[in-house]
Amino acid sequence: MIFTRLEIPELVLVEPKVFGDDRGFFYESFSRKVFAQGTGVDPDFVQDNHSRSSRGVLRGLHYQIQQAQGKLVRVVQGRVFDVAVDLRRSSPSFGRWAGVELSSDNKRMLWVPPGFAHGFVTLSDTAEFLYKTTDYYAPQHERSLLWNDPQIGIRWPIADPPVLSAKDAAGALLREAEVFA
Repeated sequence: MIFTRLEIPELVLVEPKVFGDDRGFFYESFSRKVFAQGTGVDPDFVQDNHSRSSRGVLRGLHYQIQQAQGKLVRVVQGRVFDVAVDLRRSSPSFGRWAGVELSSDNKRMLWVPPGFAHGFVTLSDTAEFLYKTTDYYAPQHERSLLWNDPQIGIRWPIADPPVLSAKDAAGALLREAEVFA
């Protein structure tokens, strides 16, 4: 696997070694030992999630203010633009974002540590998105950061307004959001 730190160094792009031939392909999507060596993090994943979205659906930007989740995310069908926003007030990159395209073709994964808001927009007709989390979903602690907060300035690669849930449409602006120390 190749591990590349993004402009916010705690965010790590993971590219597996893919073995393919005319029959198809094989790759190891997770090895605790290899992941720990490549990232310096040894997470204890406790939950796997799987979502399916249509083109233009934007999910996020989500985080849990307590029981904060680290996430290892990937796409197994389709394409998404995946984004993480640093919500750690003590961080030099507080309020900054990084984004990458994840797809079933490139097979890349993104490590998003606790303390970040996370979201994605679907770029293909449909996309199936998988993520491993380091803590359990806790709806009472879930928060949503507004996807188009001008203070953050995410450059989403979409021309039309995204399809949002009511919760995501009502997300908080960074200046009003609960954040991490």
